[in-house]
Amino acid sequence: MVRPVAFRMNEQTAVNNYFQEELKIKNDEVNTKAKKEFDDFVAVLRTNGVEVIVVDDRLETDTPDSIFPNNWVSFHVSGTVAVYPMFAENRRRERREDIFELLEQQGFVINSIQDYTAAEEEGVFLEGTGSILKDRVHQKAYCALSERAHEELFIEFCEDFDCFPVIFTANQTVDGKRLPIYHTNVMMAMAETFAVICLDTIDDKKERKNVIDHLKKDGKEIITITEEQMHSFAGNMLQVIGANGQRFMVMSSQAYKSLRKDQVNAIEKHCEIIHSPLDTIETCGGGSARCMMAEVFLPRA
Repeated sequence: MVRPVAFRMNEQTAVNNYFQEELKIKNDEVNTKAKKEFDDFVAVLRTNGVEVIVVDDRLETDTPDSIFPNNWVSFHVSGTVAVYPMFAENRRRERREDIFELLEQQGFVINSIQDYTAAEEEGVFLEGTGSILKDRVHQKAYCALSERAHEELFIEFCEDFDCFPVIFTANQTVDGKRLPIYHTNVMMAMAETFAVICLDTIDDKKERKNVIDHLKKDGKEIITITEEQMHSFAGNMLQVIGANGQRFMVMSSQAYKSLRKDQVNAIEKHCEIIHSPLDTIETCGGGSARCMMAEVFLPRA
């Protein structure tokens, strides 16, 4: 997780992230609030036995979205690190090799780096686990296509990482128009034995059926959320492992409060829920709890 130093609403991402809103307070105040939300969130995770490695952002790079590292990097059990092409130019400065060195110092093994960033020169993007939802148990990858998730590059990723691609388009209503949702992970969350998903965003019935069929075939319980709940970031969750292998579903407090009792019960059949307030980060950043965590699956030395 990357602790922010200059968090604010990123004007370069707001062009197609319709979850972002401007707060009528100064950037310094926004950053102060975001830091507190970040620190409180990390504390909640650690209290529940989740191992968290915190890296401080660097002021000189002017990277307002550095708090969302899952978009530029993913770490895999094979020892491979994947580095991704980013839509916003100022987000490309988030990529840092020193983070890889820090992980190696912590005892993780990096065998190779799969670098997709050259695609930026062609205007082609694939924003990490924002765009790609991996079902690691069944070696499948789900992707909602958008300006930040190009189909050809996603298929290349699936070939490189031996995943079966499940491709669809997910839309949201913006000023009366149906427009692509910028990242898959705001409308869908993948856990070991269940999936949380806003099926209403998949307008094409064949595509929706295909997604449902894959989830059912793999024995996932499908927990559906509404578009309104999605806008409260109820799709932006992540399952993590705490002490003694205990599973938790992590989300923001806004997401948790948006869920009905039956949805909470459905999740809690599988694992406990952890939540923390992330209101400032969600409003200005257009991302939530899941976006703030880049999972490290690398092997240990």
